[in-house]
Amino acid sequence: MQKTIDEIVQASTLPLSVIIVGVGDADFTGMEILDGDEEALFSGKLNKYVQADIVQFVPFNDFKNDPHALAKSVLEEVPGQVCNFMYKHGIVPNEQGEQNKSNVKHRLAAGVMGVSSDEHFFMSKMLEFAQ
Repeated sequence: MQKTIDEIVQASTLPLSVIIVGVGDADFTGMEILDGDEEALFSGKLNKYVQADIVQFVPFNDFKNDPHALAKSVLEEVPGQVCNFMYKHGIVPNEQGEQNKSNVKHRLAAGVMGVSSDEHFFMSKMLEFAQ
């Protein structure tokens, strides 16, 4: 469990959402902890707290008879996560033109310094998308 928390804390600076759907009647206490709604995740390995809430946990059984409510609950936090990432990186939504593309690429590239190879790969894909 701690390794998963470490990875979530490390990934919390990236434009990433982790959605966990618990299926069945198992004890999902661990997933509730990963969701971080009650207490912010802390990585002892990295000696820091999660930088952004990127995890959403939804127990399927709570919504198994209402697919619309399931979809709403699963995706509920994603818009806020996107806006939070953009705000933290100075990316203005709906800003138009080539200058904005250049600004986005520059801001994303600045975030690549000091990250792991997996994070670098992800950021390079984000840069490709911004082109």
